Amino acid sequence: MKKIFAMATCCFLLVACNNDKKDDKKTTDSMSTGTKDNKMPQSEFADAKYTEMGKKMMGQMSSADMDGWLSNYADNAVYQWSAGDSLGGKPAIEKYWKDRRMNVIDSITFSNDIWLPLKINTPQRGPDAPGIWLLSWYQINVKYKNGKSLMMWTHIDHHFDANDKIDRSIQYIDRAPINAALGVKQ
Repeated sequence: MKKIFAMATCCFLLVACNNDKKDDKKTTDSMSTGTKDNKMPQSEFADAKYTEMGKKMMGQMSSADMDGWLSNYADNAVYQWSAGDSLGGKPAIEKYWKDRRMNVIDSITFSNDIWLPLKINTPQRGPDAPGIWLLSWYQINVKYKNGKSLMMWTHIDHHFDANDKIDRSIQYIDRAPINAALGVKQ
């Protein structure tokens, strides 16, 4: 009786272990293809070149190479802030940022940066833009021409068009400390 019980237990364990391996394979397959039906995943990591492009832009802003920085933008680009205001078209972006960098900001550096290049295959809902997005978070250290300094964190999202030019930038920032450093009344 003990031998039959031991053999039944061994058979049960072998079957149980074998089933677990099949379930693990199904899970791995569905994760790598997006779904069990081999559909494209909703999103995936994009090429690391977009991270390098973002880092290059930070260097251009730091060194006041505004023409180089602006060369990353499409002619129809929109630059918007989390407060809801925005700049439409490359000429408006150029006017604002050249003036800001050359006449308001004395020096600016970026540190503790985090980058996430994503390819959105299927929007989650609404008018979300499919394509390549570069999400970034970093610390900004800025010294203004009025002598004031400021350290803060920001998050910015860049969307790239088919020509790898930025057609939308969304910057999430708290303007209150900036306005305080610049003496702007709210």
